[in-house]
Amino acid sequence: MEDNYQGFFKGQFLIAMPAMTDPGFFQTVTCISEHTSEGAVGIVINRPHPKISGKDIFDELGIEYIPETESIPIYIGGPVHVGEIFILHGPPFNWEGCLIVTPDLAMSNSRDILDAIAIGRGPESFIVSIGCAGWGKDQLESEIKANVWLTCPVSEKIIFELPVEFRWEEAMKKMGINPAQLSGKAGHA
Repeated sequence: MEDNYQGFFKGQFLIAMPAMTDPGFFQTVTCISEHTSEGAVGIVINRPHPKISGKDIFDELGIEYIPETESIPIYIGGPVHVGEIFILHGPPFNWEGCLIVTPDLAMSNSRDILDAIAIGRGPESFIVSIGCAGWGKDQLESEIKANVWLTCPVSEKIIFELPVEFRWEEAMKKMGINPAQLSGKAGHA
């Protein structure tokens, strides 16, 4: 496992270990969008909301949309800021409040990108989420040391091209791990 610059995990996937029993994070893959000495923020990329679609968001915010965008899936990005919308996306990166995650990936939560997505003029690749995942100072590092999460560099293919039900398994395989062979028990050799 190679840490990102300065020991931070921005631009990494957090992959829940099988022992993670918290229903909000069981078998999740989270894209860490920002990580500093003050904490971390990420978006869970494999938890589509069972009832909310693009139409619901656009209607609630009074955003004009085209029929093709009504059925955009909305993800449960995490248990923090559940009243806010976050968009994990590929280029372009010229949106207000656009936070660059990697050279090919950014996170935005401004109205301009949502307006563009609603009329089919947003980024080619994106996921829209309600809420995000957040960790306080040193919390994420402690959880990683406790074997709660595995980390690896993000993969835009896993985020934007794979069906949701395969993202956790494929993220594990990206690390060279067969999920079927993982024990649910944490430990140290």
